[in-house]
Amino acid sequence: MITIPAIEIRHGACQANAPSADGGLGTRSPMELARTWASAGFRHLHVADLDSACGGRANAALVEDVIRDGAAAVQAVVASQSMEAVDRLMDAGAERIVLQADAVDDSAWIEEVANAYPGSVIVATDVRERRLVTRGWVRSIPVDLFGLIEELDGLPLGGFLISVANVPSYAPSDLSLLEDVAEAFDYPVLATGGVSTMNDLRALEHRGVFGVVLGAVLYSGTLDARAVAREFDN
Repeated sequence: MITIPAIEIRHGACQANAPSADGGLGTRSPMELARTWASAGFRHLHVADLDSACGGRANAALVEDVIRDGAAAVQAVVASQSMEAVDRLMDAGAERIVLQADAVDDSAWIEEVANAYPGSVIVATDVRERRLVTRGWVRSIPVDLFGLIEELDGLPLGGFLISVANVPSYAPSDLSLLEDVAEAFDYPVLATGGVSTMNDLRALEHRGVFGVVLGAVLYSGTLDARAVAREFDN
């Protein structure tokens, strides 16, 4: 299993500081933060431009610079249905792109991007009680997670990024869901949220999860970044 620090950019800076070596707050520069996580031993990064969801492109060059820098392989989030945005990220050298949860409303869009970049497209899905939830957890559409994956089965996707709604840690039922998906389909399963200890990560690895995107638990220092990278990324 791999672990993937999340870098979220808004108004030209990262949303959170990584802890510095002396225990204080480190940089909020996207490039420097990417290099910080890489120096800690992480080989992959999850980079999201939070302003792009509102149609902005102010951070596009920053994201592309992080990708081109090559400190670590980048999976970059695409917040809008824009093939131009997808092309720019892939041309910059992104390893994978992540289509945000609202993309599940449009399977034709997912198919278009997957066929354009086989094996490089991850579909992000927000789940509550096995059902998909979109638009900020407000609307639960009448399709369960397995229904979505079955609908898309056969497309050359790079995997599914599954976020379980509003949980401080994974319940047994959540772990079982991830395990069921990993066993039922050939697509790699990535998870985000619900991690606060190393044992949480080990439980996910045991259930067949391919990768875990980590945010606050790394930035707060709740998990030691070097210890995480040493166990799961080497």
